[in-house]
Amino acid sequence: MSAHTFQAHRPALTTAPAPAAGSPAAAPAPLTAAGPRTAAGASAAAGGVPAGRDAYAHLSLTRTVPKEFVHRASVAEVLLTDWQRTGEDRFTVSAQWPRGHSFFTPIAGYHDPLIAAETIRQSGLLLAHTEYGVPLDHSFVMHDLSIAVDPAHLRVGAAPAALTIDVTCSDITRRRGRAASLRYTSTLRRDGHVLARADASCTCTPPAVYQRLRGNRTHTTPLPLTAPTAPQTVGRTSPTDVVLTPTAHPHTWQLRTDTRHPVLFDHPVDHIPGMVLLEAARQATTAHLGHPTLPLTLTTTFTNYAELDTPCHLQTHTTTPTTPGRHTTHITCHQNNHPVFHSTITTTTP
Repeated sequence: MSAHTFQAHRPALTTAPAPAAGSPAAAPAPLTAAGPRTAAGASAAAGGVPAGRDAYAHLSLTRTVPKEFVHRASVAEVLLTDWQRTGEDRFTVSAQWPRGHSFFTPIAGYHDPLIAAETIRQSGLLLAHTEYGVPLDHSFVMHDLSIAVDPAHLRVGAAPAALTIDVTCSDITRRRGRAASLRYTSTLRRDGHVLARADASCTCTPPAVYQRLRGNRTHTTPLPLTAPTAPQTVGRTSPTDVVLTPTAHPHTWQLRTDTRHPVLFDHPVDHIPGMVLLEAARQATTAHLGHPTLPLTLTTTFTNYAELDTPCHLQTHTTTPTTPGRHTTHITCHQNNHPVFHSTITTTTP
């Protein structure tokens, strides 16, 4: 994918820092550019333990990375378990997917491909904070994300899926020694097999800059919750997980925003998170095609924030399939006559 031109004056998808318990979280100490990181981001000089080792010099036990590094309030929503620098701007991240996630539920025996997108999102945040000196109070604006999965390695097995993710960071800009923007390209492997490849870019925004960008939009009242479309038409079983509301127009839906949802809105935010938009695109694709779908590729460009207090509308259309059994659906979202995002999703029937 070619490098994306950042539109910092009109950012689209922000990952806001998760609220810390007690006093505001301090920024992580800058880490050295070479050599292994230290466990949980603590510096060795401060008494930390080298990566991959615990206090007893054994291989470290499996545990999630600190939730603050991936902007999650709930530890249960942290998918990453470890990371290590492997070269200049190259890293290996480990992750684990449960066999039954509360929201990223299996699709006909396959892990939900959108859990791969969430894993990629978390990886970029983790590395920005721990390896590129971005303070924890910064907001992240994602500009684009693309992912392609191999369903042969998505099958839910007899144990949680253990993954390794090789990440290469590029197009890095720095301000005051910290990353201000970067692109990261990832290869996800499971049992040595390539499960997915992904590419994404983001900018890292200090609090004062974010406040100027958002202005009075940081204190808006969300729209009243609208009625969900029938869950079975969008590949869901529970109405609480439906993010679309039907309209009178064909292939058009209103975005349904439930800020009480414990996964999609893990913590308070001032706009609709990007993972909600990706889920809306997936659900709109399923509704448009009229049958269950398994996403194989997803490419999304975010162009504006999706505000909580104004209706968003999604429209879909398909293009003629070039591969039997696969369909390509284009999803566009507008709010106040401005584009919010565009997704292209290729699916198969599971």
